[in-house]
Amino acid sequence: MDLKPHGYRVGAHDAWFEDAAVPLPRNGVDDDNTTPFVATARRVIEPWLSAVFQSEHLNLLVGSGLTISIAHLAGAKATTMTKVALGSPYDAQIDAHAKASAERMGRGEPNIEDQFRSALALLEGLQILGQPFESERKKLEEALNQQLRNFLGSILETERGIATASHWIRAVSHLQSFLMSFASRAASRERLHIFTTNYDRLIEYGCDLAGLRVIDRFVGSLNPVFRSSRAEIDVHYNPPGIRGEPRYLEGVVRLTKLHGSVDWHYDGRRRSIVRKGLPFGAPVDHSDIPKSCTEALMIYPNASKDVETTAYPYSDLFRDFASSLCRPHSAVITYGYGFGDDHVNRVLEDMLTIPSTHAVIITYAPDNRLLAFLERVGRPAQISLLVGSHFADMERLVAYYLPKPAVDYITTRMAELVKRRGEVTHESHVSAPEGALPAGGQAAESDIPF
Repeated sequence: MDLKPHGYRVGAHDAWFEDAAVPLPRNGVDDDNTTPFVATARRVIEPWLSAVFQSEHLNLLVGSGLTISIAHLAGAKATTMTKVALGSPYDAQIDAHAKASAERMGRGEPNIEDQFRSALALLEGLQILGQPFESERKKLEEALNQQLRNFLGSILETERGIATASHWIRAVSHLQSFLMSFASRAASRERLHIFTTNYDRLIEYGCDLAGLRVIDRFVGSLNPVFRSSRAEIDVHYNPPGIRGEPRYLEGVVRLTKLHGSVDWHYDGRRRSIVRKGLPFGAPVDHSDIPKSCTEALMIYPNASKDVETTAYPYSDLFRDFASSLCRPHSAVITYGYGFGDDHVNRVLEDMLTIPSTHAVIITYAPDNRLLAFLERVGRPAQISLLVGSHFADMERLVAYYLPKPAVDYITTRMAELVKRRGEVTHESHVSAPEGALPAGGQAAESDIPF
């Protein structure tokens, strides 16, 4: 499949071009709205996304592109995944194995996660060999601990940079609008389920600022513990004067971090995964950061083997991922995900074998990994594409193409009343704004407070 660097394919509409500068002059977001291209693209893309967001099961899959985008808006530096020198006696062998595995999985050049995965595999091998290799094992463990700690520090530095940036308001306002566009479903609909391969807490940070309640597998107040039996818990309330009819609370989302998080630690005494109260952007010498990262820090570097996804707690996380996506009338929107994780791609492929499912891919560039995924899957009717620097730009995406981030019953009801009375007014007053119910669909008569 040959995609140009910029363009879109939604439904029966598509437009592709080589250079974003020709049809998309960048003189500020407000100026873009006056260009004929943006006006045309918006009339096509926004209603289509509004319809997709009304799917029975709505899922959002985000990768490192989200953190990079928000960090750019804030003027902060994002974590890089470039290779490092581990400083172990086996650096050459580790790098060679990381390169071979990256090429085998179609990811191209290896990154730091490939190095960590290869080094962890070697560390286990040296442990199996026993006493003759004990000194080499210790040297490798020390080097790996230091690099994992440095990697953890870079993630926390990105968080800290976003939280303390001079353009903080600009960044977090777009983050909140982005999340609310997906989360603003009518409470009677199934909850939005957010999946992320990121280790940082940017999504949790944005949900806190937006007032969204997050449901994940952790239960507890002081030291929340990962549970396999709490996935279906939800939030209800009793309307005043109504007995025995609890209703779902609005503003609730589910969150699954497929590769773990910087605040997930393994508690050996309890033999369980706990979430520490690590502040957003905490310093690397914080007391809740483990001294032995290889044993306690529950991050999951770029798995490429099926056996790695069977380890606790990742087996539960990927079971949630597959069960949420692979069912009829399910939709998934990806943003900033690079299609470099084969175990994630396999679930997306299985999902698209169901004819009533749909995937929307928003990406900065159509690289070889995305092209290979599209070639392997086929099914163009079930995949919408928003490609290039224009559509992946967080400011433009939120301002022009994502549905309105609110369940706006008042505007919708007003439009219906105007139509019934036969009044002829301006178009914006006759029809409800596109995306007024972005993920909730048409409001039921009993749900309208009139």
